[in-house]
Amino acid sequence: MNDTSLPRFWRDPHLPHLELRLVEDGRKVCYAPHSHVQWSLGAVTAGESTFHYQESRYRIHAGNLVLMNPEWVHACNPVDNKPWAYRMLYVDADWLTRLRHSAGLIEAPRWQDIPTAVIAEPEWYAGYYRMTDALLDPHRDLLDKQSQVVEYLSALMWHLSGRSGQPARSRPLPPATLRELAAYLDEHAAEEVSLDALCQRSGYSPGHLIRAFKHHFGLTPHAYLINRRIQLGQRELKRGKSIAEAALTAGFSDQPHFQRTFKRLVAATPNQYRRPLPKQ
Repeated sequence: MNDTSLPRFWRDPHLPHLELRLVEDGRKVCYAPHSHVQWSLGAVTAGESTFHYQESRYRIHAGNLVLMNPEWVHACNPVDNKPWAYRMLYVDADWLTRLRHSAGLIEAPRWQDIPTAVIAEPEWYAGYYRMTDALLDPHRDLLDKQSQVVEYLSALMWHLSGRSGQPARSRPLPPATLRELAAYLDEHAAEEVSLDALCQRSGYSPGHLIRAFKHHFGLTPHAYLINRRIQLGQRELKRGKSIAEAALTAGFSDQPHFQRTFKRLVAATPNQYRRPLPKQ
């Protein structure tokens, strides 16, 4: 018998730009603030929850869609321990950028943030459900699944280009110094990095660095580094590496620390994350 409180993950090697997460009882699935490298589109399928996105907060319920830009800090959690359920689709940002560019929705093939945070129209929810049902159906062929995804996301991108919906607060471009510092953390995420070294590279004092970095990226430098390490761990688990190997590659000194941190940010254990969705 399946435990409905456990998250399940769908992946298909023929659709590497997509990943789908399913949670049937979100009361035991709580997130710390975090971000993803992918663009995320989720549907609340039952109950309600709070959606913290950048500096905004939304009360969302069954029938709502939520949208999250890559690297934007967010967290969704239950309201008063009431049941809620959701499906979250993670879409490779480069793939979606090409889709938008080829449709003439953005001028250059570079990621452009989408300002909408929440969609409440029933037709978009119903379309999302049909699309994800198609992905989950082992009897649907590859072309059918690919077509469902492209048709739905293309239509949604066109829809969003014409209006702002419920807008998230626009994120200003960080100063070059902070962008370079974030790139340094990306490159050295699995290594030990000191605050002194970051201050030396930036010329900022410790207090100013932490405040400025959090203002622009939504996380302190340390939280940003840990978030990156968990993303490295996810990548290794999807490649079939053991939990111990993933922990080591991601820069964790021991497996228990990796597992605790992974669960806090992903709201699933590494073993749950790497386990394929059972065949229907």
